Amino acid sequence: MAEKIVEEKKKPEGKKAADKKPEFQLYNSMSKQKEVFRPKEEGKVGMYVCGVTAYDYSHIGHARAYVAFDVLYRYLKYLGYEVVYVRNFTDVDDKIIKRANENGEDPISLSGRFCEEYLKDMDDLQCLPPTHQPRVSDHIDEIKRMISQIISNGCAYAVDGDVYFSIDKFPDYGRLSGQNLDGNRAGERVAVDSRKRNPADFALWKAAKPGEPSWDSPWGPGRPGWHIECSAMSAHYLTHTFDIHGGGMDLIFPHHENEIAQSCAACSESNVTYWLHNGFVTVDDEKMSKSLGNFFTIREVTKLYHPLALRHFLLGMHYRSPVNYSILQIEIASDAVYYIFQKKPQKKKQRQQQQEQQTTVLSLIELEREVKEVLDLLGLLPRLTYSEVLSQLKEKALTRAKLTEDDILHSIEERAQARKNKDYTLSDQIRSDLAVKGIALMDLGKETVWRPCVPVQQANVVDPAQ
Repeated sequence: MAEKIVEEKKKPEGKKAADKKPEFQLYNSMSKQKEVFRPKEEGKVGMYVCGVTAYDYSHIGHARAYVAFDVLYRYLKYLGYEVVYVRNFTDVDDKIIKRANENGEDPISLSGRFCEEYLKDMDDLQCLPPTHQPRVSDHIDEIKRMISQIISNGCAYAVDGDVYFSIDKFPDYGRLSGQNLDGNRAGERVAVDSRKRNPADFALWKAAKPGEPSWDSPWGPGRPGWHIECSAMSAHYLTHTFDIHGGGMDLIFPHHENEIAQSCAACSESNVTYWLHNGFVTVDDEKMSKSLGNFFTIREVTKLYHPLALRHFLLGMHYRSPVNYSILQIEIASDAVYYIFQKKPQKKKQRQQQQEQQTTVLSLIELEREVKEVLDLLGLLPRLTYSEVLSQLKEKALTRAKLTEDDILHSIEERAQARKNKDYTLSDQIRSDLAVKGIALMDLGKETVWRPCVPVQQANVVDPAQ
């Protein structure tokens, strides 16, 4: 996505040209190829992206997905499209209930708390707020109506308060993922349930159990299954036909496959034009997981690195490719962000130059405007001044180095004295010791200043707390 933004950042000129949007392509997971983007309604785009299951702090895998789709959202708006962007919250789920019971907390209260924490993380990463951010618990009526429609159309059945989607009633099942019914064998993904007509049938509604939130329904008290929520909420906000549905590659099967089946079963005209999926985050080339001890929340990373550094890192790879997280890579991204804002054109200073330099000054001003435009499209244009961002980046570097500003100033004075005494061995050692900690000393004439840098001989350690 980022590559297309850089290539096509100039808007068309003139009224007639402005009515025609620049052409760009999206890779469609359904067709397995790039396709020219053609919205269903001229000038308007409907986009739904599957959100988080809110039972804990969001991790950098979540950040990967929502930064990628934030860039697409920004680009569509930049091209002049009127975009309705929907990103949901799953606030009713097995994992939420389990965590709430462990904490002795109401499940809806727990998920509501982590929804707010997620929004803080998204704001830190400069992801624009979507048009709508619906929660499952607020859309139970829409979910029940869709389930009733699926049953009426003969594609679902109720058993003892549970409602299951009948896979056999949807011949096209598997067209997104390439999975077939034989490959979805019982017991491999969910527990075997002898009440199902087909072991691959999945739950639309789950009968109430002790200690779980529940709502009344035609099939008895219970709660929604996971997959039905996105079908119901996307249809509610975008209708049954819309342009873009996105999420991580891990959602292709079974979540998005099941969404397609139940949405089409509820409405035969249901259709999503483009299915988009972002790649995984790996850690030292291994899939990120809590069991391997290489699982990091956004909050853990941004405690030591500026959120813009994390965003820059996540944008460094094509959105469909896996991105490998390591301390070295996040250090490089942090250094790049510092460089971006340190090297900005100095308009005020340049305007004080001689008359013959005015053309150069105007060129620099235009360059800054274009750079800002691209940074804004990538979500890297800070809300603060450049100097304030540089100050924040330096504060994070001090935290990682476990040093204070006074510590560094003392080292600079000690090094200056060593150079005065012609003790260049000590002078070089002081500079090298700081470089290992990610602090670079820069000699500018008679003055020595410091800035963050990629730690010299930085071990490829992945724990952000180290």
